[in-house]
Formats: sequence, structure tokens, C-alpha cells
Amino acid sequence: MRLQCTAQREGKLLSFLRRELALSSSLVKRLKFRGAYTVNGERVFTDYPVRVGDRIEVCMDEDAPENYAPEAGELRILLEDEWLIALDKPPGVLMHPSSARNTGTLANFLLDYYQKTGQASAVHPISRLDRDTFGVVLLAKSSHVHARFHAMQRAGTIEKTYHAAVLGVPPEASGEIDAPIARVPGSSLLRCVDPSGKPARSAYRVLETRPVRGTVCSLLELHPLTGRTHQLRLHCAYLGCPILGDPQYATAVSRALSDALGLTGQQLCAVSLRFAHPMTGKIVEILSNQALGLDFPPRQGV
Repeated sequence: MRLQCTAQREGKLLSFLRRELALSSSLVKRLKFRGAYTVNGERVFTDYPVRVGDRIEVCMDEDAPENYAPEAGELRILLEDEWLIALDKPPGVLMHPSSARNTGTLANFLLDYYQKTGQASAVHPISRLDRDTFGVVLLAKSSHVHARFHAMQRAGTIEKTYHAAVLGVPPEASGEIDAPIARVPGSSLLRCVDPSGKPARSAYRVLETRPVRGTVCSLLELHPLTGRTHQLRLHCAYLGCPILGDPQYATAVSRALSDALGLTGQQLCAVSLRFAHPMTGKIVEILSNQALGLDFPPRQGV
């Protein structure tokens, strides 16, 4: 993977790396010690005097992580180019290894795919999903592209759309949920709505309501406007409409209905991502093949 540009001015190579190629100062230093910079095919240092017409290239290849190993596994690739890859994550699969488990995750499978396809790339998640949430996840292939996506996330220019099958009907057909989220004391996993928590906002719209086994359920379109852990699951519960199949934030009624329907994981799907490609500027929209539709409550993973 290479970044390239043709010099339209004169100056030190460092100025082109920072300005034209938009490398961070920390990445410039890291790549410097790997001999990643060439001008007209010759390896050079950052103080090299670049002239008009010179061809600058930066090798962005990365080493595989040492704390977990490649592992063969299913990858549902929705979109891939030299800079990024988008996958359709199934329910029940972790995004990334943890201290408790470092096998059987999407990251393990992706490393194996990179090795088999000859790509010197590491795993840099842009969007993350809980183990049982399914749908589109986006990953960068280099720390440089990851940093660009991170800036886009801070600016709110990555549009994320989710569908959820929930118990009940929201009080309004559409609206915004503004409810701060905090960690549950004594738990590393669970979160709660708490005035002392971090700001969290989600937009919702009711797509459909339907009677299900003596009660009413809704299909919601959700847009996270911030990115807190378990945000959409918590906000739906806070709205009085817990997501069906959710094991952590269920009510007695939603749990009973989920059990009756055979749902073992939250019925929450990341149906689409839309953004301007950080390297080309073109608008990209990625759609999950697992999107919930009018057949809700959905069967798990469809």
C-alpha cells in the first residue's frame, strides 16, 4: 500500500509528508525508521530537497500484531479497496481479541485473509459492534487511513443507520433521545443512563408497528449521534422500548417475548454506512445483506 504524489513546488520532503500527504507527526517518525520514503524510486530521509516534478512515494505496509494470531474463518466482504475493508458481521462474533479471549474473532479472521491475499495490513476498526449486534463494520488497512476516519467521526461526517426490532411503540413517531450514559459501578461491561454520565444522543424513527403474540412491537430506524458503549440498546430501553433479544437491558416482558420467539441476541442491525472516502473523496454507501425488514421480529441474523 503506497501513498503517492508529484511535487508541484520545492521544499523539504518533510513538508510534503505533512502537507500534501497529510501524515501525522507521529506517523512520520514511525515510518522514518522503516525506510518508507522514496523520491523518484530512491530511498531518502525527511530532509531531502524535493524539486518540482519529483515523484514522492510512502510505503504504508504494516506488520501484523504480535498479541494474537491469524485464524481461518468466514468473512462476508461487502466492499474492499487498498485503503479499507467493510464486512457484514454475523451475530455471535467478537470484533477484536480481549484479555479473556484472543481467538475466533473478526480480527483473527481478517489477519488470516490479509496473509492469504498478500496484504501487509493491520486491523484498524472504524466502527465497532457488540458481539450479538450484526451488520456493516468498517476497518482501515493502515494507521494513516484510520486517523483520517477518526477525524471524520469527530466531525460527525460518517452516517450510521441501524434497524432494531423493539417491544412497544415510542411516544412519538420520530425524535431524538438525549440521555447521558455512565458505567455501572462495579461492572466493566454494563452501562446505564445517568445524569452524571457522558453526553449521548440518538435519533430514531418508527418504520412499522405490528401486533406480536398479544402485544405490539415496532421496527425502528436509529442513528447514533454520539458513540457511547451500548448506546442504542440503552436508549431504546430508556425510551420504554427495549430491543428484542437483548440479554442485558431487557424488561421481564421483553425477555419473555424474546424467549417465546427464540431470540438469543439483540435484534439490532447496522444496516448501512455512508461517508466520503478519506482518500478519494467519493461518496460511499455500504449496505448490509442482513438488514431487518418488514418480517420483524426478525429471525436471528437475517
